[in-house]
Amino acid sequence: MARVHLRYYALLREQAGRQTETVETAAQTPEALYAELAARHGFRLAQSQLKVAVNASFTDWTCPLADGDEVVFIPPVAGG
Repeated sequence: MARVHLRYYALLREQAGRQTETVETAAQTPEALYAELAARHGFRLAQSQLKVAVNASFTDWTCPLADGDEVVFIPPVAGG
């Protein structure tokens, strides 16, 4: 199990009902973590609509997660 710190923005923040959270997870990749969080919080955005950053660097959905990582799922941004 790893403890990861999460930041939520835009629609994901609304759906999670919070801006940040720390979770204990067995997920070993951002892909598995997002699936776990989507089930928990009811996220409606598909993974393909998001970008992911780990420790402030954009990364691949299959990169390994480590204890203490900060993960940010970045939704599409609307605006003008």
